[in-house]
Order: sequence, then structure tokens, then C-alpha cells
Amino acid sequence: MSRLQQAGILAFAALLLGLGSCGLIKKKHDQSSATGWNYNDPNWGGYYVAENKEQQSGPGLVFVQGGTFTMGSTEQDVMGDWNNIPKRVTVSSFYIDETEVSNVNYREYLYWLGRVFSGSYPEIYRAALPDTLAWRSQLAYNEPLVEYYFRHPAYNDFPVVGVTWEQANNYCRWRSDRVNEKMLIEAGVLSPTDINNEADENNFTTKSYIAGLYEGTPGKKAGAKSSPYKNPDGSPRSLNMSDGVMLPDYRLPTEAEWEYAALAYIGQNPNPSKREGKQGEALIMNRQVYPWSVNPNGLRDPRRGAWQGEFLANFKQRSGDNMGVAGGLNDRASIPGPVRSFYPNNFGIYNMAGNVSEWVRDVYRPLTPEDGDDFNYFRGNVFRDVYRNAEGEPEVDSLGQVKTILQPDSLIADRLNYQRADVRDYLDGDSLSGATYDYGHTTLINDKSRVIKGGSWNDRPYWLSPGTRRYMQQDMAANTVGFRCAMDRVGSQEGNNFKTGNYFRKPRAKR
Repeated sequence: MSRLQQAGILAFAALLLGLGSCGLIKKKHDQSSATGWNYNDPNWGGYYVAENKEQQSGPGLVFVQGGTFTMGSTEQDVMGDWNNIPKRVTVSSFYIDETEVSNVNYREYLYWLGRVFSGSYPEIYRAALPDTLAWRSQLAYNEPLVEYYFRHPAYNDFPVVGVTWEQANNYCRWRSDRVNEKMLIEAGVLSPTDINNEADENNFTTKSYIAGLYEGTPGKKAGAKSSPYKNPDGSPRSLNMSDGVMLPDYRLPTEAEWEYAALAYIGQNPNPSKREGKQGEALIMNRQVYPWSVNPNGLRDPRRGAWQGEFLANFKQRSGDNMGVAGGLNDRASIPGPVRSFYPNNFGIYNMAGNVSEWVRDVYRPLTPEDGDDFNYFRGNVFRDVYRNAEGEPEVDSLGQVKTILQPDSLIADRLNYQRADVRDYLDGDSLSGATYDYGHTTLINDKSRVIKGGSWNDRPYWLSPGTRRYMQQDMAANTVGFRCAMDRVGSQEGNNFKTGNYFRKPRAKR
């Protein structure tokens, strides 16, 4: 192409750009397939529709492609509990933390609480502190761990322990708000100048922002002509989830999600990224015992000499043996190890066996595996609505959180799918149930009993199997229990750049 031709093309492009900026070339608007009305056009009502976009992966998360698997017991039930009865279930795709939440992650959370609430509500900071006394033992010298494990930089990347289920949930909520606040700042909707000025109830939370109860200082792009986030009259507006900028909430994984992510059957497919060869339907019968199975890197291939005989998790081999003999340590960790130590499974997730056991979202019941749904199995739902005052407006509490109430019985009395707002004890001793729990008299199980999954640094190999399950009260903590966060996946179940459903050529109509 000659220089003259190139100059002509550039001049033509500049002319088009100039005409567009002067409004002489009208932008073509997308139209509704139902009404034919224009989207994103103030002359046609101004109904805003965001472009189709994939969900971003939040910081620290890995994508877990969902599917079906047999949840529950793999080996003989040596504990005699029979609380993990095998059942085939399907789990929707979701995201989960690559690692357990570390001490430095949790200290960042405490720093924020201290900075924002230290003036009026110092008890908020104190209530979030992990229980470092969980390390104390009457017949062991663990005082150095009481003093240093959470605070000393040598343990920055070790998993936080001594955290209750309630504290773990509060951390997830805080993390959601900080990630979404950052995304709104990067989108130019909010200004970063507010970050160091937030205090008490005047702090960003995702739900208060969506409800219009947190405005903040507008960012540079909030009032720009090119901004798509405007009301029909041209004034800037707050964003909501339909804009596709903010992410769903971080939360604790459900028991089914955690167990499915730990097994990571995806690694047993010959090429899970392509539709060729077997697609995994027969792999459900493998019933592997631990998070490691067929490994594409030849981990268990003695001909290649690949780590044969190495410990793949941090656990207690036998009584009194937490790390082996000097000069030949086996797992090289007497207590929890760094969150990225040991071998990741086929989803790339670390320490789904050993290191620390982990809180999950579920309320514990021995027979839930028989009672629960076979799609997105979960026990623990408490359905809540936003509280509204006499004027019908939502409100925030003194910590900036939107106030909620249990969903009123009057709104759900005639529903077919549920009739109570708090269904943690659904099928417990009612007319549809085969089990009764006499809370506080004959059992330790109640609505605050939460499931913990995965073996810890102080557990025998039996507990390393993803199907095993135990429980603890949600306001208790231990030096063997930590947590990781998860997030819902919206859109394609196969991940970004994949469609939902199978598509075929449109048949031609006969003439």
C-alpha cells in the first residue's frame, strides 16, 4: 500500500470520527426482540442493557467446572458414624480460593476494621480477632504458638486458625465489599479519595451501594458523556448487578462444592478443554479416596522418578509422628504449613487434604445426605428480606450494613416450594421426617452445628478423604480448623468463552 493510500484511509477515518462526535452519524442501537424498541436510547425510554460479558474471576479464586459425582463415603466407615452415606449429586460451576485464607490475609481484614471502626465501635475489631489461645494445651508447651503464630511474619503465609464459623462468614462479606469497591473505582464510577475517609456506618458495602444508601465521591467517568451509566435524563446513576461490573459475593463453600472441588475429577478426562474422547460420564464410578488420582504430570510414574514416595499432604502419620525423623522429615511441617505448600489437585487447589480442616457453609445433620436435594445439595438456608421503614425505604445499621429481617410468613404461606424462612431444621422430626434430634438433651447437634471438611495437620490419614465429615459449633474455634472462600458462577457452566447448551444448524424449511 502506498503512502498516498495510507494517508487517504487515515483521513477518511478521521472524517468518520469527527462526524460521529458531531452527532451527524447516529449510533445504531440494539433492539428488543420482543418489542422492537431500542435499548440504551433515551429517545425510546432509556432502558439500559449491558453488553453480554463473561464473569471475571475474583482475586484468589480458581474456576471449578461443575458436574455430577458420588458424594460421601469411599472407604470403610471406621468411625462408625455412617454420616456420609454415598449419594450421587450435581454441583453447578463455581469459584473457590486456590488456597486457605492466610494469616496475612486475615490481618489485612483486622487492619481495615481497626481503621474504620476504632473510633466508635472498637468491639467490632475485638470480636473479629482469632482465638490464639486455641493453641494452648494443658499437657504440652505450645505457648510460642499462642504468642507468635498469628502475628509473626514467619507465619504470614500459614493458614489462619482459631477462627469461628461466624468470623469466617464476616470475613467473606468484608472481602466481597472490598473487591467490588475496587472494581467500581477502576470503572471510574467511584473515586479512590473515599478509601481513607470511611468510618463507622459511612463505609462502602455492596448491598448499601446497590440500595442507594452509599453514594461516595463520583469517579472521573461518572459524569462523562461517554459513560453508559446514566438515567434517561442524562444524570449519573448508581450501578447494580445487571451492569456486570461487580462480582457476586464471596462466601463459604457448601459441603457439596468443597467435596467436589477436592476430588477434581476433571483431571481424569483426556482433554477437558476440548470435546473429544470420553467426557467423563463413566468416571463417576472411580470413587477415589484422596484428592490425587490420575495425574497428567506423571507424579506416580516410577519410570520417570517423579516425586515417588513424597508426602502430598500435611498430616499425622501415626501417634506421636507429626513430621518424621530428623534428617528425613516426611511432610516437613509439625503444624500447618504455608498455604501454597504440598501438591495441588487437578483444579489447581492447594491443601484440600491436610494442613487445616475447613469450615463449610452447611448445618450438620447425620442424615442430610439422604434428605438433601441431588442438585446443589445444601442444608442451612435462612431466607431474609431487606427491612423497610414506615416510608418503605431500606436502612443501614451502625456498621453500614443493610438491615434485613426474616422473610415474613405471610409472603410464603401459599408457596409450593417452601413455607418457612428458617429451614435449617427442615425434615427434623416433622411429619415428613424419619429423624428426630432432641436438642440439648440427647445430642450435641443443633442449628448452630456446622460441617468441617478435610483432615488437618494433626489428623490421621482417614480424615484426608474428601468424603469424611465432622462438625463443630459455629461460635467455637480450634487450632486445626481454618477456611477458604467461594463464589457463585454466573453464565456458562463450562467457563468463559463457552456457550450454555448445545447448538445445531438451523434446518431449512421445505418449500
